[in-house]
This record gives sequence, C-alpha cells and structure tokens, in this order.
Amino acid sequence: MSQRSLDILQISTADRLGGAERIALNLHRAYRSAGAGATLAVGRRYTDEPNVMEIRHDVAGSMWRRSMWRVHHAMQPYYGRSSIARRLARSSHQLAAPQGKRDEAEGLENFDYPGIWNLLNRLPALPDVIQLHNLHGGYFDLRALPMLSSRARLVLTLHDAWLLAGHCAHSLGCERWQTGCGACPDLSIYPAIRRDATAENWRRKRDTFSRCTLYLATPSRWLMRQVERSMLWPAVAEARVIPNGVDTDVFAPGDRVAAREALDLPRDAHVLLFAGLGATTNRFKDVATLRAAAERLVAMLASHDTQRSEPSTRPIRLIVLGERNALDPIAGATIQCVPPEHEPSRVALWYRAADVYVHAAHADTFPNTVLEAQACGTPVVATAVGGLVEQIESLTVLPGITGSPVERATGLLSPPGDADAMARGIKKLLTDDALRRRLAVNCVKQVASRYRLADQAQRYLDWFDSLAAGPGHHATRSLGAIARRHQARSPA
Repeated sequence: MSQRSLDILQISTADRLGGAERIALNLHRAYRSAGAGATLAVGRRYTDEPNVMEIRHDVAGSMWRRSMWRVHHAMQPYYGRSSIARRLARSSHQLAAPQGKRDEAEGLENFDYPGIWNLLNRLPALPDVIQLHNLHGGYFDLRALPMLSSRARLVLTLHDAWLLAGHCAHSLGCERWQTGCGACPDLSIYPAIRRDATAENWRRKRDTFSRCTLYLATPSRWLMRQVERSMLWPAVAEARVIPNGVDTDVFAPGDRVAAREALDLPRDAHVLLFAGLGATTNRFKDVATLRAAAERLVAMLASHDTQRSEPSTRPIRLIVLGERNALDPIAGATIQCVPPEHEPSRVALWYRAADVYVHAAHADTFPNTVLEAQACGTPVVATAVGGLVEQIESLTVLPGITGSPVERATGLLSPPGDADAMARGIKKLLTDDALRRRLAVNCVKQVASRYRLADQAQRYLDWFDSLAAGPGHHATRSLGAIARRHQARSPA
C-alpha cells in the first residue's frame, strides 16, 4: 500500500474513445478513490469527469495561430457527430500548425502540438509521476519527452507498439521496426502516413528516447518482449508487466434472460458477441474471419441437429458492438451492429446476454473486452495472437500453446485467420451446456484473482510510491523557462 500522498498526472488521447482511453479513465478514478492526487490530461475531452483537463494548444505563436487552435478546440466535442465540425476542425488545424501539416505531406509524424510544453505550468503543483498512455492520435509532441522526464518520473504505459516503429501501431508481421524501418511494406496501417519516411520517424523516436529516463509498463508479456527488441529499450530504467483490470462491481455475472429482455434480444437464440470500436475499418481486428466463422457455424449446427434427428430451433445472432456500419447478411443467421456504448453498466448487459464472446484479431495487446466478458461469466473463443494467448486458458492445444484442463479453462483459442477452427470452438461451447457453464465459473474466478481494476491500480500506486521516494526525484530546472524557449521557437 502507498505510504505517502502521491500526485499523479496521466496523459491520454481522450477521456472516452477506445480501450486505451477507458483504461486511463478507469485508473484515474481508481487513483482518486485510493486517495492519490490524480489529474487526467487529454487531447479531446468528452466527459464531465472531475480532475480531467483538456490539453490546450492555443498557448504559443501569433494571435492568428492561437485563434485557429481555439476554433480547433471548440470543434472537438462535435467532431464525431458533424461533418461541418470535422471540416472546421481540420482546416483550422492546418492553419494553426502549418509545419506539422508540411511534415505530414512528407510522411513525417506530426509533432506540432505545443500544448504539452505548457501543461505542467497549468497544474497547482509538479506531479510526482507522469503516466503516459497512447501518444498517437494527434495531440502530443513527442519531442517534449526529455523535458517531462526532467521534471518527474515518467512512466510509459504501452497499449500498442507505435513507440517502437516508424509509423504503425502494430506491424502485422513486418520485423523492420527492429532494425530501423524504411522501405515500409504498408503505409496504410494505422496511424497511416502519406510517404515512406518511416526510417526518419524511427530515428527521431530513438534520438528522443536517448535523452530520457523512462519507466515502462505493458499489460502483456508479449508486448514487453517486443519492447526488449526495440530502440526504446535502452532508455528504460525499469519495466514491469502490469495486466489491465476491470471493475468487477460493474462487470459481473447476471441474469441472462433479464439482460436479453433489457436489450430486446430473443430469449432462445444462440447469441455471439464481438466488441471493438469501428471493427469493420480497424485493420487489427479480423471481421472477415469472424463473419466466415459465423457462416460455417450455421452449417455445423445444422449438421449437428440432423445427426441428433432434431430440427434446428435456435436462431443464431452475431452482435458486433461498437460498429455503426452494417455487415453483409449471412444465410441462417442475423448480424446486428450496435453503435458504441459508453455506459459501463450497459456494456455489461451485452456480455451477460451472450452465450459466447468471440474475438477475431490480426493483432491485439491485451484487450479489456476479453476481461469484461470473462468477468460477466461469458466464455471466450479468440484468435491466438499477441496478448490474447495470456488472457485465455484454452482447451485447445496449438503450436507453442499448452492446453488447459477443463477445471481451469476459460475458452478456446484458434489459429489466426482459421474460420473453421473458430467455428468449431464456438460450436463446442454452444452444444455443451455443462462445459459452457463450467468455463463461465472459471472465467469469473480468473478475473477475480488476476484482473481486478483495484489490483491493477494498486500495483501502479505501489510502483509510483517507490519511484517518488527514490533518489534524484524532481529536477530543479525551471519548467517555465523550458516552455518559454520552446514556444519562442514555434513558428508563427
């Protein structure tokens, strides 16, 4: 337990968006509940959460530039709902940060976001620890890391591999990030760039890291192994694997029939759930395999019913939570796309309503959606990639993966892109009620013992306490002078 009062500043893309942003907000709440001084600074603010502040970029340059940044900030709450707001935000951004836009045209990552240089001056006191989450997403100047590192203990919590590479959040099989990037095989992977400046982007990151003392956390051993092979590793003074956690007061088992009634779902259907923000356009999710697995499942269940001389009476419904676009229909099944849900208690209803949670992916670090499903007692069938292998005690044996006995299993893993194997895993759970119930119990126990939000937050607080009490804490160099020098160099 922490023995002193800590002041923690977290920095994140937004206070409500995808999984990484929800993790930062959950930790912010947990830190405050534990008695720590906690501030969450975000590039885009959507909520009225206490102690959340927007990173303002209208702090440097000419009056014209600051005015354009103000227009850009004013449009952020409406960005996802209005095409006019999006056009105004983009055009004002281009006028406010012309150098960054010129860099983008050359394929360089845009770091022209001056607000970070003034952020610490807006706080009542210097924090003991600065915890950084995703730094991509158009809000952060990576060149400020050495300055931040000189002012407080700087902890990077990685949610993907963007800091390791010349542009991509996950390399999808490319290994060039280990040797300097360049000759990029796919510039369209998020965050996409226009031209191949990946080698220069890689060098800029390496040179920036070399002037920092960094502390690093990853939610999975898989991502930590990636870091150890990267140009980030020499700058890391200490590293820890701290798994994500979920609020088990919200994500907990409940009445499946009541959940289906609340969501207007058929009581007798086989309900499959997949959750992911913008799943159909997210290159790291694998909706094609998910859809193909659902098609094969229809045929498998029909054959199963024929062999048992029983007519098929239970319809199949595949729900894609977090998706606004429609998917092409499947004969014999219903696909239901549901826009993003931001209220956790409402999200928990979807997990409780499902018979099986299905997570098809090309790459994933340690998705909270899997933990949330398990906490609600919903077994998981998922692709054996990235940190998913660490989250699921799998009944299936795959190369490099030892299967778990039924007494410990929480789901089944399938090889990447193998729709038949995924469909077989789903069928196994749908047609064996006793097995599914046993795995449901295991899921709840696993989350309670390994993946509670309170435990995740306490692991960070204990670590932060030791960092803050260590030698050399808080440099004496004037933060205001550093910020003013940077602002003086900023183009008008």
